[in-house]
Amino acid sequence: MVMSPVKLNLDTVNFTDEQFYQLCYKNTDLKFERTAKGEIIIISPVGGESGNREADLIIDLGIWNRQTGLGYTFSSSTIFKLPNGGDRSPDAVWIKKERWEALTPEQKRKFSPIAPDFVIELRSATDDLKTLREKMEEYMDAGVRLGWLINTQQQQVEIYRLGKDVELRSLPTKLLGEDVLPGFSLSLNCY
Repeated sequence: MVMSPVKLNLDTVNFTDEQFYQLCYKNTDLKFERTAKGEIIIISPVGGESGNREADLIIDLGIWNRQTGLGYTFSSSTIFKLPNGGDRSPDAVWIKKERWEALTPEQKRKFSPIAPDFVIELRSATDDLKTLREKMEEYMDAGVRLGWLINTQQQQVEIYRLGKDVELRSLPTKLLGEDVLPGFSLSLNCY
């Protein structure tokens, strides 16, 4: 069953960054995101299959990162304050070492004000494809250099590159980290 994310109708409320942080911090049983337009979204939890696939993606990215020492890997629990105003938490994230280390300790503690270099979104059974595509476009507008939208329902992956058209591939396929994640590759089989 595909579901659209729940958007809270808060037309008269414009949360500051601190107020949004406090909303998330004081409601840890819910997972929130905020679009670049200021819409607050409640994110649904994923089931076992999607959670396992997401963990495998983070593990693969993390192992590559430990071997290269080129940056930092983050999970879907991490919210990033994007330059375009969105507060987003991709399923897997990587940020180049020099960029992350340029942040202050306070910026690293809260919702870090940085666009990741690389993101993965994994479409779960309840995710609306149109909403995920909009989210990927928001990442690119914020300066994310490379993004993969893995769509298990249609056995496809959409590759997003900063300033370029989206590339569509059928599964199985092998994805490369290109110049963003040098030497990283991910073989995706049919799910």
